Amino acid sequence: MIGIICAMKIEADAIRASLIDAETQTVSGVEFVRGKLHGKDVVLAVCGIGKVFAAICTEAMILTYAPSLIINSGVAGTLSEELTIGDIAVSSALVQHDMDTSPIGDPRGLISGINKIFFEADPSAANGIERAAATVGAHCVRGVIASGDQFMSDAAKKAWIAKEFGAIACEMEGAAVAHVAFVNSTPFVVLRAISDSATGDAQMEYPKFVAMAAARSHAILDKFIESV
Repeated sequence: MIGIICAMKIEADAIRASLIDAETQTVSGVEFVRGKLHGKDVVLAVCGIGKVFAAICTEAMILTYAPSLIINSGVAGTLSEELTIGDIAVSSALVQHDMDTSPIGDPRGLISGINKIFFEADPSAANGIERAAATVGAHCVRGVIASGDQFMSDAAKKAWIAKEFGAIACEMEGAAVAHVAFVNSTPFVVLRAISDSATGDAQMEYPKFVAMAAARSHAILDKFIESV
């Protein structure tokens, strides 16, 4: 069973349309769609925007379906000169850039209790995503993806996140998926198509490019699942 979590309906629609023998079930307010894609068992959910929604969805998916791998797919803003609109960021690790207990002496991003800053993605899955990206002709970069409950449109803040955590892209859900997957010993990987730049123009760029970025994510996921 492969679990796929998207933040928005636009990101999941094409995947859902491809599922064979699809069945739906609602758990913790999240609709899960289970079916087959290229002969593999897949469960798909749209979690909603932000880390709390992503965490609820991930925990419900793990407890209900016990996936062997969770893929969080969607869009992100670039933090790297190596990534531009339409390119693909694949996670080596995830970090919560808005987690900050540094006033009491902790490093920024530290998750208290488990004492982790970075949640490492499954390297085999990340390799597979990169191969799938190459198959569809998408430029792909692997690195740290940073998540927080903020839509980043400020170039200076994006530059700070890139410098502080070595991150190549930022979004609003992946690190929460990673956190929950980690505590449940479930392998995960995050795939993000770049929908806006690091220049501060997200308000203009995002509506124009999000559909294209979501379509590219779907094409890569389809090839990945076909190959596993």
